[in-house]
Amino acid sequence: MSQPSERRGNLRSPVIMLSIPSPGDPFLFRFGGIQARWYGLLLALGVLVAGWLTRREFRRRGLDPELVYTVAVWTVPLGLAGARLYHVVTDWSAFSGHYLDTVKIWHGGLGIYGAVLGGMLGAWIGARRARVPFWTVADCIAPGLILAQAIGRWGNYFNQELYGGPSKLPWAVKIDNPIAPYNVPGGPHTFVPTFLYESLWNLLVFVVLLWFVRRYWNRVPTATIFVLYLTLYSTGRIYVESLRIDPAHHYFGQRLNVWVASAIVIVAGATFIRLFRRRREPPPAPVTAPDGTVAGHIPTPRPESAIAARLRSQRRKKS
Repeated sequence: MSQPSERRGNLRSPVIMLSIPSPGDPFLFRFGGIQARWYGLLLALGVLVAGWLTRREFRRRGLDPELVYTVAVWTVPLGLAGARLYHVVTDWSAFSGHYLDTVKIWHGGLGIYGAVLGGMLGAWIGARRARVPFWTVADCIAPGLILAQAIGRWGNYFNQELYGGPSKLPWAVKIDNPIAPYNVPGGPHTFVPTFLYESLWNLLVFVVLLWFVRRYWNRVPTATIFVLYLTLYSTGRIYVESLRIDPAHHYFGQRLNVWVASAIVIVAGATFIRLFRRRREPPPAPVTAPDGTVAGHIPTPRPESAIAARLRSQRRKKS
């Protein structure tokens, strides 16, 4: 007869088999001193996708899509710098005595709220150089930004970082070397995949923003779309952040980013409500007469002289 511990082990096996497997190697490839990480590839892919969507939003508003490059040359580097600076400042104890590690973004460690602040500064500079209103640029960037975040979160999977507590759920993620105090022999090996939760939430926010843009982009004041992005993203971030077990500063029993996300939800949410209330009514649909013409439309006079000149030219060519 099998012992209780053996029975428990047998029950655990199917769960581990169904769990998200460990990525094993965070490197896409290594050739001599040249190394490429999945994290960097996904980050670059997110930037490209965001740029493509921003061009579409520029075109929707009648702006020159080529101006996106003028904005991006400032937004992308300052966004990366802000993201890294936010992570370093809010987790300074991990870098104390290892100051060179502060620039190693390929190891992970980018704070999205720092990216937003740094990116907004870069967008402001780029908008001034492109002579485009800043809040119009921010509205154009928002849909692409949240989709880039959905892609970038998978970099945390390949780096095996930013996961939640131990879990036996079928979609739990297997971690090879979990952080203390879980890195003990026989300890838990599968954890809550917070990267997956946030990525799926970001995809949902992206769909909502696309719907909102198509219906209201020319009816709401500028900045409405951007503050809606901040509100929706931060709402999901509150839940995801509360699941994480990686080291973080805590205030009044909650992680710092929970308080930051909560404050953004309140401020951005209130701003969105105020702006959305100022939306314009859609223009009335044109009324079509029984003969197929649009009521109130005055036909443009036919350019008879131009038509006659074209006919004379065609006759001369035939002769």
